[in-house]
Amino acid sequence: MFERRVTVASKVGLHARPAALVAKAAAAQPVKITIRKDDTKPVEAGSILGLMTLGAAFGDEVVLEAAGEGAEAALDHIAQLVATDLDNAN
Repeated sequence: MFERRVTVASKVGLHARPAALVAKAAAAQPVKITIRKDDTKPVEAGSILGLMTLGAAFGDEVVLEAAGEGAEAALDHIAQLVATDLDNAN
């Protein structure tokens, strides 16, 4: 199991547009990626609803986890998205 800790950079947190972009990218990865905040139960990063119910706000640290072949590269990609201000991304 691999893990990445990353700080949410979008001003609206992982809600609305940023959640949709992260979920779409996570769902396209070759491994299942989960995301959690603090000691909460992890949710699937490929689920918009899961990301929105996580309640991750701007500046919160989240933990991404995945296992299997390609997990490290997939986590790096999703971590980079979460660490980017996606509020006005095209």
